[in-house]
Amino acid sequence: MGTLKNEYKSFLDDIEKNIKDKEDLEYIKGRFASFLDVVLDQMDYIMDYKEEEMAKLEDTQNKLSSQISQMQQVIDNIEKDIYTEDGFDFEIVCPYCNYEFIIDVDENKTEIECPECQNIIELDWSGDIDREEDKGCSEGCHGCHGCDEDDDM
Repeated sequence: MGTLKNEYKSFLDDIEKNIKDKEDLEYIKGRFASFLDVVLDQMDYIMDYKEEEMAKLEDTQNKLSSQISQMQQVIDNIEKDIYTEDGFDFEIVCPYCNYEFIIDVDENKTEIECPECQNIIELDWSGDIDREEDKGCSEGCHGCHGCDEDDDM
């Protein structure tokens, strides 16, 4: 605003030097002051409007930042659920001796030895427990003597 005041003072000084008729000089000063009041009122209106818009934008930005922060927390929790820093562990319960132990997930392994009873446990990483080949006994396990347990009863 300092530049505007300097320009205004320079304008008044210039018209006072160049206009000799006092009546014309006062008319021009008054008319220019009226015009300047309108311009300044419009500038104030624009500034108020822009300040309101900025406040709305800042409020929206704060809300969005909060939502992004909440979403990031959800993503971080999902990531923790999916990936662990020490690798992914899988709990096994031996079907022969009910011993519980943990192994690292390795989808290339198809069987594991129980550390308690040393029986071999087949691993199925598909999660499909109702597959046709899993129904019935393959009679190849070391823990039972075939699937004719029902026949003995």
